[in-house]
This record gives sequence, C-alpha cells and structure tokens, in this order.
Amino acid sequence: MARSRAAAEVVAMCVDAHAHIFPRIRGRIGDGLVIGRSYGLASVGDSVVQVLPPFARRLAHTPAMLLAAMRAAGVERAVLLQGPFYGYCNHYVGEAVSAHPLQLAGAVATDPWTTGRSGLKRALRAAPEACAFKLEFSERTGLSGLHPDAELAAPELAWLWDELDARGLVAVIDLGHIGGRGYQTEAVRRIALEHPRLRIVIAHLAQPNPDVLSSRDARRAWLRQISLGKLPNVSFDLASLPAYFGRHDSYRGMRECLRWAVEAIGPTKLLWGSDVPAMLTRGTYEELREVITERLVMLSSNELALVTGGNAAALFWPDSDCPTPSTHRVATSLRTESMPAAARRSR
Repeated sequence: MARSRAAAEVVAMCVDAHAHIFPRIRGRIGDGLVIGRSYGLASVGDSVVQVLPPFARRLAHTPAMLLAAMRAAGVERAVLLQGPFYGYCNHYVGEAVSAHPLQLAGAVATDPWTTGRSGLKRALRAAPEACAFKLEFSERTGLSGLHPDAELAAPELAWLWDELDARGLVAVIDLGHIGGRGYQTEAVRRIALEHPRLRIVIAHLAQPNPDVLSSRDARRAWLRQISLGKLPNVSFDLASLPAYFGRHDSYRGMRECLRWAVEAIGPTKLLWGSDVPAMLTRGTYEELREVITERLVMLSSNELALVTGGNAAALFWPDSDCPTPSTHRVATSLRTESMPAAARRSR
C-alpha cells in the first residue's frame, strides 16, 4: 500500500474525514427520540432544536447534496460517518459509496450492546464496501448516554475489536466531552495496544474546549487522550472544532489546542474533517476548512497537505492510485516524515 513506502508522492487533495448523509433524521439518544421536522428543526426528547441550516423543507442530507457542496468548496473526497442521533442508515451509505467510490468512503454503524455481532454482520451486508465502523460513544448524542454503564474495554465488547481487526476496518470513535462517561482514554489505549493492526481515529480532536486553557485538570485529561496519538495505530480527526470555541477571540483557544496537538503527536496523526451538514450552521463548507488551516501556521506546506487530505486518503483509500483534479503534488513520507522523534521511536 502507498503508505508503507518510505517516501511517497501524495496528491495534495482535500479530503473531509468526517461527513454525514441521511435520508431523514430518526434517531435515539439518552434524552429520547430524535425526529426530523422541517427547515432544519428536529425534536430531541421534549425539546425542539435547530440541527441544520433552514435550507429545505425536507430534513435530509443526500449524497447529491454533499457532492454538490464538495465540488463548490474544492473538497475532493469525503468519509461518511453515522451515529444514533441522525439514525443508522447503513444501506443508504452503502449505496452512496458504491455509486461514488472515488469520492466517498463509508463507515457502518450499529449499537453493539443491543445488536451484538449479528448487527455488525447485517450492517456490512447492507454496505459491503464500507471501510470503517463508527462508534458514537459520546454521552450527549451517542451510546454512552443510552448505556451509561458501558465500558469500551469490557470483556463483553471484546468481540467488536476482534472483528474490526480481522476485517481490516478502521474504528472511528467519538468519546464525547471531557469528563463525560464516554471519555474513556485508558480503555482506548488498552484496545489499541491489544490490537496493533486495528487503525483507530478519535473524532473531534478529543473535544477540546476553553476549559483546556484555564483548567489544569481539563488540560491534563485532554492531553492524556491526545497522547494516544503516540501509538502507531491511533489518529484524530479535527471535525467540529469551531463549535467548541467562540469567534470572539478569533478562535485563539482553538489555535492553541491545535499547536499543542501538533507538538504532541505531529501532523501525520491529524485528519481534517468538517462534520457537515450540522456544522453548516457555523459557516460555509469552505470556511470550515479555512478556519482550521489558517490556524495551522506552524506546519509546512507538505505537512498541511497531509492534514487536509493525505492522511485521510492513505487511511480510507489505501489502495487507490486514481488521478484527482489536483494540480500539484507534494513529495513526502506518509508515515515518518515530520513525525516527532518520540512517536517514531514508539513504532
């Protein structure tokens, strides 16, 4: 595979490592049922919230909508993730990936505590070209809110990590907010160490927030989770970061957290992601990319190309040699160039 070469030529493309499509919103979280209404509104338990921009009466985000937005913003590929908030739609994701394999990669998703091994097999039959499994384990919008006593490294879930490892699927895990039930850093460390071939992506850069800058305990907990990136099989996507920090200080806190992450684990472990369509309430698709890239000024152009596309392309399209619309290329190493010395030694 391309990423195993000592020095690889990486297409300087833009890859969104965290996007969503769905035919409707019909999910369930700890607060209750999530039902899509219209013009971006959804019922969440007893509340009504704005979850998407009010751009259409029908609450859906179709493959055609995503692909059109990608073309307009210069995003060449996207990884389709799922979770219990929008509702599972494995067949829908599978059809989209089959129709657009060069542009879209997909993750299946299930509730492993409820459906077990058979649920995973059904999901993979619905989306046979899936390359990943998404475990939305956040407390507020995910499975740790539905299963408050669940533990990722518990023996009853060992079958899941064994299956993902055996099938070569990437495990994309959202662990939720700092201090939440799902923020199980040491459990993920144990899983990664016990399954060194299992590639793990932790969503949202471990969800930093302004408390990371002001609270020693919050910063310690966040940096402990970021340190998982020193393991050779753990990476982080950067989706939704603008949602955790305010515009009032030009996202200074977000810039600091990005700098700390780069210093701790290096640019080869970071994947840009948007979390569209929900994040379109915060800005345009292009702005969601620029707000991150403009705050990665500490990176060289080669390193930035890895974060904005090269790392995700190598992870989710490892065998693809297909040409892209990009007009320039960067020569770099996908695995070792720019990686901190400590991370190289850990390999």
